[in-house]
Amino acid sequence: MTDTSAAEARKGKDIQGIPWDRLSISREKYRQTRLEQYKNYENIPHSGERSEKECTPTHRGGKYYDFWQNTRSVKSTILHFQLRNLVWATSKHDVYLVSSYSIIHWSSLNSKRSEILNVSGHVAPCEKHPGSLLEGFTQTQISTLAVRDKLLIAGGFQGELICKYVDRPGVSFCSRTTYDDNAITNAVEIYDHPSGAVHFMASNNDCGVRDFDMERFQLSKHFSFSWPVNHTSLSPDGKLVVIVGDNPEGILVDSQTGKTVKPLCGHLDYSFASAWHPDGRIFATGNQDKTCRVWDVRNLSKSIAVLKGNLGAIRSIRFTSDGRFMAMAEPADFVHLYDAQSGFEKEQEINFFGEISGVSFSPDTESLFIGVWDRTYGSLLQYNRRRNYMYLDCM
Repeated sequence: MTDTSAAEARKGKDIQGIPWDRLSISREKYRQTRLEQYKNYENIPHSGERSEKECTPTHRGGKYYDFWQNTRSVKSTILHFQLRNLVWATSKHDVYLVSSYSIIHWSSLNSKRSEILNVSGHVAPCEKHPGSLLEGFTQTQISTLAVRDKLLIAGGFQGELICKYVDRPGVSFCSRTTYDDNAITNAVEIYDHPSGAVHFMASNNDCGVRDFDMERFQLSKHFSFSWPVNHTSLSPDGKLVVIVGDNPEGILVDSQTGKTVKPLCGHLDYSFASAWHPDGRIFATGNQDKTCRVWDVRNLSKSIAVLKGNLGAIRSIRFTSDGRFMAMAEPADFVHLYDAQSGFEKEQEINFFGEISGVSFSPDTESLFIGVWDRTYGSLLQYNRRRNYMYLDCM
């Protein structure tokens, strides 16, 4: 069970280390079998078939990111089959991911793996803040993760929120968003508030979206909607929020009031992913109808592109910080990289085998990390941005 380097892959080694020459099936034949047999989960029957006629044709064969390494010692895991935001890069060498009851930091610079937080036992805050649950939590099942700069936030199946600064010992803040039976924390987004304070937004199955101020460790806003919220994304100027969830229609809302600005009509099933382009005009939503829709805030009557997956739902979407590329991840096997500058007409398709726990570009756009969950071949894939000047590869 060895790792795979870019040099080995160039010599013909499978990027995941799968020994196809010793197996009774070829890679091509197994790929065909997966495409035919993989069952996409749908809440609304036949949504994937019905969405096909609207899809935008794309040109494949783009080469934006090159395979760099596959690390088998870092096993990425998934607890909820619909929630895939469990991998976060904070630099081109540093990535955080969920592995069973642990949150792991991996450094691709020195190939070191370290445990940042273990939630298998009792976790309680070591700082005192009003509203923080000082008794903490026991055996938290992590449903979602977000890491930005030094702040790490883990969400749990019972509405738990655990906040930790990765450069400080212990946990800073624990909160339970709700005591509802249907309390799961579906997604968390960390952002800089116009006041200068760091905030985060939590999306929950109790139909709520909550905004926390991490300077004061206080809940600052709470909006309720008519269906469970699976993902939210705040616009770069902080004025608008994309809300998607257990409803084919998404909504664009005012971040201050929670009032609907515009419905987002077109998807045929429930949505679990969203992301803003850094220009603040374009955003994308990912759905179980196997499509990612790209929208322009200047005209929301229909999406400007409908991008199709191969196997299943679009469960993660990420833009590079320079706005050049967008990554769209299916539940398994495929991550699509689109050239946003070409109007999403050109793409690079990255394909492998295994469920995808999350995708993350590094803030400087140089690296792309993909978490793969598989009993035998679970790992962390790293791709590096292709440059015209190859000497950059050794930096």
